[in-house]
Amino acid sequence: MYHATFAYSSKINRYEGISMGWLTILPQVVAIGVVIWRKEVILALLAGIFTAEFLLLFDAANTTAALAPIETIERIVSVFESPGNTKVLMFSLIIGCLIAYMRHSGGVTALVEFMINRGVTKTKKQAGLLTFFTGIVLFVESNLSVITAGILSRGIFDKFGMSRERLAYVIDSTSAPVCILLLLNGWGAVALANMQQSGLENAESALVGSIFYNFYAWIALIIVLFTILTDKIHGPLKEYEKAMQKKIEDQQAPEFEGTKARFMVVPLISLISLIFVFMYWTGDGVIREGDGSSSILYATIISCMVAYIMMLSSKMFSHVKLVDIGFKGMNELLPLVTIVLLSLALGASLRDLGTGAFVAGLASDTLPLILIVPMLFLASSLMAFSTGTSWGTFALMIPIAVPLIQMLGLPPAFVISAVLGGGVFGDHCSPISDTTVISSVASGCDLLDHVKTQLPYALIGGVLAFITYFLVGLVII
Repeated sequence: MYHATFAYSSKINRYEGISMGWLTILPQVVAIGVVIWRKEVILALLAGIFTAEFLLLFDAANTTAALAPIETIERIVSVFESPGNTKVLMFSLIIGCLIAYMRHSGGVTALVEFMINRGVTKTKKQAGLLTFFTGIVLFVESNLSVITAGILSRGIFDKFGMSRERLAYVIDSTSAPVCILLLLNGWGAVALANMQQSGLENAESALVGSIFYNFYAWIALIIVLFTILTDKIHGPLKEYEKAMQKKIEDQQAPEFEGTKARFMVVPLISLISLIFVFMYWTGDGVIREGDGSSSILYATIISCMVAYIMMLSSKMFSHVKLVDIGFKGMNELLPLVTIVLLSLALGASLRDLGTGAFVAGLASDTLPLILIVPMLFLASSLMAFSTGTSWGTFALMIPIAVPLIQMLGLPPAFVISAVLGGGVFGDHCSPISDTTVISSVASGCDLLDHVKTQLPYALIGGVLAFITYFLVGLVII
């Protein structure tokens, strides 16, 4: 789900919105093929962008497809034309500095020991529930939920021998479902705005009613909670759990004795509280209308300053040492930041190629009435997976869903829930979604490992949701 916007001033921009039929999904096919072949996300994203730019040039008049390498570079550069994109990239780097400060100060270890000694997290189940409910409480912003729950729970999961991939799954599959169910946030504002612009009467009632019918979101949360309570894991995640102990020994940075939990608690509280402050400020007094990317960036920078001052004042670290720690922390996240950059570029290329419009059109073909809502869910899922943006999916699919409601007399809440739930499902499965990438950053695991281990759980939820839409449709349509 991208909060940022895309900007691209290249000469091929005048071809925005073109549709080349099934060729519009070729970039994703190429990218997935490269991932399977080389197990390399960055190369796969570059191949996907190149393919999309080649198709755009091939379709354009008076241009040559030989310029595809140049247009690929220009497309990546154009990401920085959007302030929102640039803020996301800056935040993705600077959060590495904050995490490094918390780790090297010994605050992570001290907080874990404190919580265990106080009985807050004595078992794996309690550790998982802490992470789960942290994500629920911070429903106002999905990335805030992911970041806070991930940073807070890293050390706790390590202590109980639970893999970082499991942590990434829990925080990723909690944040977006909660945000789309508790709609007093940006997610609700975006969905409502699209519904009103599409001419849906009583849009507020339909949006509230969609909460009950948003089957994927409910199922995803139930699966996460079941996994936590039973400690049963399935699929590729089993292998990562077995290898967890060695992985932690290899990655863990040296800790320092004599530190206190406050070295993690104070910067973390600063981060959370300042995000709310800046959301309120940028939203002119309305938190849900605040600028998420700006708020997170500002809060992260100030929290880094708080951690820096605390560590410098402790006399255990010099300025030079802290600068070194900060840059090493950012360097650790550089590969993931590159993935975010290329994901933004690929999303923009796919938008200009017309991929979203083509996938959306699949749902508008002649279908039996009973299949329209399940197919809307499927089309929304495919679009979100292809483009990596659930909000963009809402913007394209709601204008398709509203006329179906008006012409066919379908229940508004039922139809809208399929679009919203499908957007979240596809986002969960997509390796180019910023929520997927940031979940990897916050938990400290490899992006491909996170995608591979979360996919079985997401697919189960998606299949169950699709079936449920069909069965419920038999009753209410």
